[in-house]
Amino acid sequence: MSMGIFIASMVIGLWAGHLGWMLSLREITYTSPMLYVHIILQGYLYTGLFITAHDSMHGGISANRTVNTLFGRVGLWLFAAFPYRRMFTKHMEHHHHPGTEDDPDFSTHQNPIRWFFSFFFSYVTPVQILTMALLFNIGHLVFGFPVANLILFWVIPAFLGTFQLFHFGTYAPHRLPHTPEMAPHNSRSQKRNHLWAMLSCWFFGYHWEHHQYPGTPWWRLHGKKDLTVPYNSDGTERI
Repeated sequence: MSMGIFIASMVIGLWAGHLGWMLSLREITYTSPMLYVHIILQGYLYTGLFITAHDSMHGGISANRTVNTLFGRVGLWLFAAFPYRRMFTKHMEHHHHPGTEDDPDFSTHQNPIRWFFSFFFSYVTPVQILTMALLFNIGHLVFGFPVANLILFWVIPAFLGTFQLFHFGTYAPHRLPHTPEMAPHNSRSQKRNHLWAMLSCWFFGYHWEHHQYPGTPWWRLHGKKDLTVPYNSDGTERI
């Protein structure tokens, strides 16, 4: 088994295992700080789930195209029943035209809230909403998961993960103004701090490096950050 397949499988397994554990809880203590730790953790695992699917779009999981696509389809469906082909097409458009009017993820409206909802509704479809509603009811009526558990550990974390991906993978790196050091990808990159880069968004904040080396999976992006020149000609760190 390749390292890419092992890591992708591990991320999916952690997401599924933690979700299953939380959904099976029969008593929730709303005053316990650990409740909110688990909600945030599940949101973080949702982000990892999507980034795993994202890596598949760039061939970063396996040299076998069929295996790559399989992981992408599974990851996106588990995240929120996203159709793989539509997501793949739009993501490739983003890479071909980052930060421009032809970029489906970019918005000339720079308000982050307005941009987020524009970004969100550009990907969500009625069929997807109906699918998620059906899964919610199956989880409650067939498997007996409490409604509160489904909302706290399945619905809310998915939105947390979506906003995390939007902020670190779309808004922060591609917002205006675009400066010369962002060329040729109209993209900023987080300052080099591998621990924060991992905790904030699975190294996705190293976004200039992702656009420069799109085939590099998330768990190797820190190496590309080390290879890139971290300082501009005036001595300031690349942003």
